[in-house]
Amino acid sequence: MNRQQIIFISTAVIAVFLLFKFGRTVPNHTEHNHAPATSQNGSSATSLDFPTMLALAKKRLNAQQLEKVTQWENSVERGDVKEQQMKVYKTLSRFWMDSIGAFVPYIKYMGEAAKLESSEKNLTFAARLLLTELQTVEEQPLKVWMAAEAKELFEKALELNPSSDSNKVGLGSTYFFGAAGSEPPMKGITMIREVAEKNPKNAYALYMLGIGASVSGQLPKAIERFTKVVELEPENLDALLRLADASEQSGDKAAAKKWYGRFLETVKKLQDEKKLKPNPEMTKQIEEHIKSL
Repeated sequence: MNRQQIIFISTAVIAVFLLFKFGRTVPNHTEHNHAPATSQNGSSATSLDFPTMLALAKKRLNAQQLEKVTQWENSVERGDVKEQQMKVYKTLSRFWMDSIGAFVPYIKYMGEAAKLESSEKNLTFAARLLLTELQTVEEQPLKVWMAAEAKELFEKALELNPSSDSNKVGLGSTYFFGAAGSEPPMKGITMIREVAEKNPKNAYALYMLGIGASVSGQLPKAIERFTKVVELEPENLDALLRLADASEQSGDKAAAKKWYGRFLETVKKLQDEKKLKPNPEMTKQIEEHIKSL
C-alpha cells in the first residue's frame, strides 16, 4: 500500500469517528445507493445483494449514462479475455465513483478487477476500504454485506501471501461486523490475537483488537489497546480519537481531555508539515467538545 492510500484510509477513519461523535463535518462523497430501510428492531425488509443494490443505483442515471453502463456490462459478459474484463471492471469502478459518487458499485467492481489481477496489493486495498466505509453505515444488512465482501477479498489476498499478518488481522476484523454469518466475533478476535502474540508491537493488530473491544463494550480493554497503539505510533490520529472517546465513555473526563488535546496537537503538527489538509470545522467541533467535558 502506497503512502497516498494510507493517508486516504487514515482520513476516512477519522471521518467515520467524527460522523458518529460530532455529526458529519464534510460532504459525503460515498453515498450508499439508497439501501433498503431497516425496521426498528434492526431487521431489513429486503435481503441485500449486489444486483439489487446495483438496480437501485441505476435509477440515479440519466439515459445516456445508463446506455454507457449497459454497454460496459455487456462487454464483460461477452468477453473471454481476462485482461479485457479487468479493464471494463476498472472503467465501471471509476465511473460509479467519479461520475455518480456511489460507493457500493465502485468498490464491488474494484474488488472484481483485483480478483482477476490476483494482486495482493489491490485486494488488500479494496478490503480495507470496505472495512473503513462499513463503519459509516447504519443499515445492518448493508454493513454485513460489506463485511462479507471484505472477508472474501482478504481471504483471496491470503491465498496469494499466507504469511501476511496484516491481512490476517484484516480478515479477523471482518468478523466484528457479521461477515461470517452465525460465526461468533470471538473467532476473529482469536485470529488477531495470534498475530499480536507473535508480534506485540504490531500496531495494526492492537488497533483492531481495540476496535473489537469497543464494539463489544469492553472499554478498559479498548483503552489498553489504543494506548499501546499510541505509544508505538504517536501520530496515529485514529487511535488518539478512539482512545479519547473510550476514555470519555468510561467516565474519565480528564483522560478524555488529555487525548482530545493530544489529537489536536498532532493534527496541527501534521498540517504544519503539509502531511494533512486543514479542516477548521473538525478542529472547532473538537475544541468545543473539550470545553463541554
